Amino acid sequence: MLCKRIIPCMDIDGGRVVKGIKFQNLRDAGDPIQQALKYQDQGADELVLLDISATNEGREAMLPLVERISDNLMMPFMVGGGINSLRRVERLLERGADKVSVNTAAVWNPSLIDEIARVCGSQCCVLAIDARGNANGRWKVLTNGGRKATGIDALQWAREGAMRGAGEILLTSWDKDGTRSGFDIELIRAFSKTLQIPVIASGGAAGPDCFVKVFKEGHADAALAASIFHDGIFTVKAVKQELKNNGIEVRL
Repeated sequence: MLCKRIIPCMDIDGGRVVKGIKFQNLRDAGDPIQQALKYQDQGADELVLLDISATNEGREAMLPLVERISDNLMMPFMVGGGINSLRRVERLLERGADKVSVNTAAVWNPSLIDEIARVCGSQCCVLAIDARGNANGRWKVLTNGGRKATGIDALQWAREGAMRGAGEILLTSWDKDGTRSGFDIELIRAFSKTLQIPVIASGGAAGPDCFVKVFKEGHADAALAASIFHDGIFTVKAVKQELKNNGIEVRL
């Protein structure tokens, strides 16, 4: 059995870690380097950095910060935000990123996934999907940091992304993001049961119990959290110990 992964996520805006609720009302959550080192010491399996304003500002993700993170960390990390070309992907990988996540640009140009997977490998290509539920019990894709509705069925889009070569799906529940009300188990389970590639659960992490639930009931391969780690409510180590106590394989 593969070990389940615990992944802290750092949303970056203006060079600082920020956190909001449903992608709004952002507040400062610390220095990226200090936070990254803290999570490494706690035993995080990976780290995610998302430049949440890059797409809307039409600029490239934070290359100098990525280089600094790479110089200071030994654990793998993923970078997302403003990635709309293969050259941008290559620049991030050259500066030390292990993976990149594509979201908005891939929705409007799906062949970007094919290109990244072909040139850099599927292991480097993560398709990030921000999904919002609707009255029909389905989920629709949001773009531009959760600001724009597309009407695209999220599960169908995930299937297409996997077919085009994405190696993982980073699946964020817009309805749960920042609420600390638990992961959207129904959403995560639907994707995990349908797809043949790993699914990273994101949105709503509240504490160790909900991580147990998202792995046992949602069948996620990894789970991501932000505010509970940023605010020191729980540590990565505490979450992993609870998972171990419940028979879930993790790296301690």
